[in-house]
Amino acid sequence: MKKPVPVESASAFIDERIKELGDWRGKTLARVRALIHEADPEIVEEWKWMGTPVWSHGGIVCTGETYKNVV
Repeated sequence: MKKPVPVESASAFIDERIKELGDWRGKTLARVRALIHEADPEIVEEWKWMGTPVWSHGGIVCTGETYKNVV
């Protein structure tokens, strides 16, 4: 079984994903991320499934998947 990515690293990976998208998808993901943290300041950021941002608090709350036309 794989070791989980440390929270600090997961947050850095999410920062990098937002930066590398560099378009409306990055801006949207950043806005959604801010709303998630506003709604639950104790949320945990994770990086799962080979590159998917995940927010959890006692279980998965949501994912931050990005595709060509949707976030």
